[in-house]
Amino acid sequence: MSILRIVSYNIHKGRSAIGSRESLSQLRLGLYGLQPDLLFLQEVQGRNERQGILHAQHESLGAALDMQYCYGCNAIRPYTDHGNALLSRYDILHYENQDISDHKLEQRGLLHATIMVDETQVHCLVVHLGLFAGGRTRQIMALVDRIKRMVPDHAPMIIAGDFNDWTNRLAPLFVEQLGLYEVFAVSPQGLATRSMPLHHTVRHLGRSLRRNRLAQSVHELGINGMARMTPPPRTFPSAFPWLRLDRIYQRGFAVRKARVLHGRPWRQLSDHSPIFAELELP
Repeated sequence: MSILRIVSYNIHKGRSAIGSRESLSQLRLGLYGLQPDLLFLQEVQGRNERQGILHAQHESLGAALDMQYCYGCNAIRPYTDHGNALLSRYDILHYENQDISDHKLEQRGLLHATIMVDETQVHCLVVHLGLFAGGRTRQIMALVDRIKRMVPDHAPMIIAGDFNDWTNRLAPLFVEQLGLYEVFAVSPQGLATRSMPLHHTVRHLGRSLRRNRLAQSVHELGINGMARMTPPPRTFPSAFPWLRLDRIYQRGFAVRKARVLHGRPWRQLSDHSPIFAELELP
């Protein structure tokens, strides 16, 4: 059994939400205190030719946290570029960045890495979806297609990032197509008062969803096999969170805990609040 500490965070290119000041130095300290095993990061600058302290952010964070890293460059500007990054305490076996841009105004990518946790391969995907609903749907279908082609049916998987899905329309698709669950829907927190039986959850997730796909092992749900119609947390803007943009979806784990990191120092470091989760791999 392995316990993985997971953080998903849109770091706003290493700049604070207010005043656009450099925040990468404080970000290193904040993340170091969390002792993460996996970091799913969005809006990471791989290149900054004007401000050296903001250059190669995945490398500087990886060095400070003693973690391996991979980076997917998506948006290229004259003096900068940015994209998604995965940092891992476990060996990164291989990775690939897939362009899922829907139009020229938004460059989006899907970073897919495979790590080795003890003797188990875990697939990790970092996403940052577009601002328009139609584009997000097409990007999710590209994600589903990639997973069906490249990830074994029962392989443990984590998908995390900034989904820009404030209406939460994508969750049923993840459950129906991939058997993935958002961590707050299956976390033990608040289960006594907010949980519902599994068959009730199935009815709410869609008539086309077969009950036996949900009623699999406990390690695809919560610690005690329950799921809830809990909406994802509010993470944006970090000073006064209102929109539900950031998610962590998982398959093959038991969710031990999940929470949003509010208050200091997080509200000063980025315009998004980070999400933290503990996942148990049997």
